[in-house]
Amino acid sequence: MTRATITLKQDTAASENNKQAVLVRKLPLIYRIWADAFVRKSVIILLLAVAWQVYGTLLDNPLLFPTLTDTVQSFIDRIADGVLVDRAWTSLKVLLMGYGIGILIAAVITILAISTQIGTDFLEVMTAMFNPLPAIALLPLALIWFGLGTTSIVFVLLHSVVWVVALNTQSGFMAVSQTLRMVGRNYELTGLSYVARILIPAAFPSILTGLKIGWAFAWRTLIAAELVFGVASGKGGLGWFIFENRNLLDIPAVFAGLLTVIIIGLVVENFVFRLIEKKTVRRWGMQS
Repeated sequence: MTRATITLKQDTAASENNKQAVLVRKLPLIYRIWADAFVRKSVIILLLAVAWQVYGTLLDNPLLFPTLTDTVQSFIDRIADGVLVDRAWTSLKVLLMGYGIGILIAAVITILAISTQIGTDFLEVMTAMFNPLPAIALLPLALIWFGLGTTSIVFVLLHSVVWVVALNTQSGFMAVSQTLRMVGRNYELTGLSYVARILIPAAFPSILTGLKIGWAFAWRTLIAAELVFGVASGKGGLGWFIFENRNLLDIPAVFAGLLTVIIIGLVVENFVFRLIEKKTVRRWGMQS
């Protein structure tokens, strides 16, 4: 072996080592921190909080727009006296009731839709008719049919949840590949076992999207309904808390109620649904 050949091999080996060194080189700490979605979202929230504080300070009119510090102080005071916690729990109980029943109804409708042609036609007609209809528009009918109370609010929440969850679930089922369907047939799966073992796992990204949208629709519908007739079983929820304090011109308390609505929405979206997504969709390899 000649000296030139040995030198060439040594250069090639050194080049490969350099390439490997480049590949395994770690990014600077600041880039690794910024790559975390939680950090980026926290920065966005922090910037919004600073903008809120600056605008409220410059406006200097608590009756129109209180500062963030005034809102946080009112929030802490209402947490300490238990009023805000009690109102938030009242709203969440009604919301979970309507959301849970809505998911069950949507599941039944979707199973019928994928099982029979008449079920498919029924779902398509009902979603075309009622999905564009704002849930808050049903409040007058709810008052006439069920009176002033929890039943009326639950009825309105059902409208917010059922159609969007059913429509997304059916779309997910329809998008399941023929390969997976054939796997189910090869294992002789039928009925509910076929739905549970083949269709639901394959369509779960669409199902989860429907659950998220249904939750968001139900949450905002609940607050709007409580703003109109929020007393249920002798006790109002967050919407009624906002309405009462608006009448009392306690605007920091109004913003504290709105802040509570936002916090609950952020917690559900970024912790509850994110945990479900991590345990299902990402674990199954359907999302990176």
